[in-house]
Amino acid sequence: MSIDIFETMEKLASVYGPAGRETTVAEKLLEMAKPYSDEIRLDVMGNVIARKKGGGKKVMFSAHMDSIGLIVTHIDDCGYLRFSNLGGIPPARILGTLVTFGNGTRGIVGCDGKADMKNLKLESFFIDIGARDGDEARQKIRLGDAAVYDQPTLMLGTRIASPYLDDRIACVVQLAAMERIKKPVNDLYFVFSVQEELGCRGSKTAAFAIEPDYGFAVDVTGVGDVPETKPKMDVRLGGGAAIKIMDMSVMCHPRVVEYLRKRAEEGNIPHQMEILLYGGTDASTMQVSRGGAYAGGISIPTRYVHNPIEMCDLGDVEACVDLLVAASEIELKY
Repeated sequence: MSIDIFETMEKLASVYGPAGRETTVAEKLLEMAKPYSDEIRLDVMGNVIARKKGGGKKVMFSAHMDSIGLIVTHIDDCGYLRFSNLGGIPPARILGTLVTFGNGTRGIVGCDGKADMKNLKLESFFIDIGARDGDEARQKIRLGDAAVYDQPTLMLGTRIASPYLDDRIACVVQLAAMERIKKPVNDLYFVFSVQEELGCRGSKTAAFAIEPDYGFAVDVTGVGDVPETKPKMDVRLGGGAAIKIMDMSVMCHPRVVEYLRKRAEEGNIPHQMEILLYGGTDASTMQVSRGGAYAGGISIPTRYVHNPIEMCDLGDVEACVDLLVAASEIELKY
């Protein structure tokens, strides 16, 4: 595999791109995907859509480029920034986290001194950018500006630790698969979608325009290998690519699930089956767009999803690339 997974992830993780503010990361992905595309474009929503032309059915893969974030809703006279969430933010996990805004301003997440530490809510939090008062803060930050986690990307043994593995690592998987697929069996559309964290909005318009016969979400999934994990899941780091059966937004087509399982077994691709009892993916929008599509999902097992830093296994990522290449050849008889 000539695309270096860690190096590419490190580059993408360093690019600012919270939900609804994805322009910079879209520009980076246009640059990265162009060498492996027959056609590539940016649509009205901001999705990057890369096509590899083939003679078969239309197959759409969607990995979202956006990340969760913190959007400023109020600047008080002391210079503290109150914020709301862009996507799912776990309040108990963000206290003391370093964040950065699109203009480079950095700050630390704090909370009110009288906050109930056993029942933290986002309205108790603020971002401290070191401003002496509200006037100084307003010179640096405006209402509606958004911040993202400012954390490093590291290799810990065979594991990648990084902010925003959700879902930049899936963008890496798609790029690596695009590089490997030289002569597509099907007509392939690799979508790097926007605003997934706000309700799969980008993939909805992309799927409507492409009208795929098959649609695969490429995303992270939770794991059950952390002590005292609830709800229990059989997915674990190091167990291989996760073949989605369902999540809270989609019941994958059983023939697609079986196709992926069979190809994984035939190709000796490490794999495991996934039932995610929370959250959703772009598979949901592809499945019901226009006349519908055979929907499935290829997932990267990930610890600490939506935390300031997340973790996945390099071998699992490589298995996902192998499985995505196999999925690109899908053919189901109607």
